[in-house]
Amino acid sequence: MNALASARIAVRALRVNKLRSILTMLGIIIGVAAVIAMVSVGSGAQARIAEQIQSLGSNMLVVLSGSINQGGVRMGSGSQLTITEEDAWAIQREVAGVHAAAPAMRGGGQVVWGNLNWSTTIQGATPEFFEARDWPVVVGQPFGQEAVDGATKVALLGQTVARNLFADQEAVGQVIRIKKVPFTVVGVLDKKGQTTWGQDQDDLIVVPLTTAKRKLLGVSQANARSVNSISVRVRDDADIKEAEIQTRELLRQRHRLQPYQDDDFSIRNLAEIAEAQEASSRVMTVLLAAVASVSLFVGGIGIMNIMLVSVTERTREIGLRMAVGARGRDILAQFLVEAVTLSMIGGLIGVVVGIIVSYAIPYFAGWRTLISAEAIVVAFAFAAAVGIFFGFYPARKAAQLNPIEALRYE
Repeated sequence: MNALASARIAVRALRVNKLRSILTMLGIIIGVAAVIAMVSVGSGAQARIAEQIQSLGSNMLVVLSGSINQGGVRMGSGSQLTITEEDAWAIQREVAGVHAAAPAMRGGGQVVWGNLNWSTTIQGATPEFFEARDWPVVVGQPFGQEAVDGATKVALLGQTVARNLFADQEAVGQVIRIKKVPFTVVGVLDKKGQTTWGQDQDDLIVVPLTTAKRKLLGVSQANARSVNSISVRVRDDADIKEAEIQTRELLRQRHRLQPYQDDDFSIRNLAEIAEAQEASSRVMTVLLAAVASVSLFVGGIGIMNIMLVSVTERTREIGLRMAVGARGRDILAQFLVEAVTLSMIGGLIGVVVGIIVSYAIPYFAGWRTLISAEAIVVAFAFAAAVGIFFGFYPARKAAQLNPIEALRYE
């Protein structure tokens, strides 16, 4: 008996008990659909994290001021301004692989335009800031070094600030007051979105570093050259870990720290943060897929159960087939094809249901999903493998029946 004949007999046998066949396939349908939907949710989360990390800059180092001790109590990072603008220029000049280093001061304040106001973050920066953060200006233009040298009162708005102050109106050229100091808006920054920890990067105003220090953030004369942080962008073709090591060594040398002394600064490697978060997201995707795969095993057990019942019900038919010349392998193939047909039809329906559910999740739950062709192929192949695995034992049992005893079976 050839494979085509076995398939025809299998389909005919399944059509005899349509309801039972549908109920048997239900486990496979649910399993395949669940695997596709869960993997799409996990892939969507991974894509979202990747976008957020890209907006931060995965090839970036962030140097932060260190901590101090007061009365034996160690204060938090950034409690003392221990890094300077000169440190930033030294990093840019002396560390191999660094594309740009941008010193910055950060604070908060109220910004007012007309009868509208908004509380936001004030970022004092140099022109290198936009290059280090890969943050272009979409409306207007960024300020240059002359604005920093002259402590000019100009400002660039993040998308969130521009939306809350000006809505659909033109922001460039308007005069706003930051902490009661008038500033002219010269541009609006491109949208960055949220960080992976939920901070809105677009909720800020960028002003020249010298202007921020002298007119907004109140830096003392003793700390006139100090900054909160330095954003360091490493070239794509450079080793970011090596750049981190060289930056640490350079700053320790510049700050005259002895080998036994701790760093008076901290360095955050955003590439390592990105790798850790992507790894955790991948693990979550695998766990979701593993949990969903349990349904496939349950469906496989259902197939085995129904095929054993089918063998019992058709014992006399098996005996008749053997009596007229059917071999054991023909009977094995017939029942195995039935099991695989059940699982593959269920797998096809499950793929359709899984795709529909994947598209429905963002609509109803607001989660991002990303349908993976690889997940669809793997889920369908796994469904077929389940049919073969769980259908083999009933098929083998049918093939080993004694023809005479099978004909006598009532």
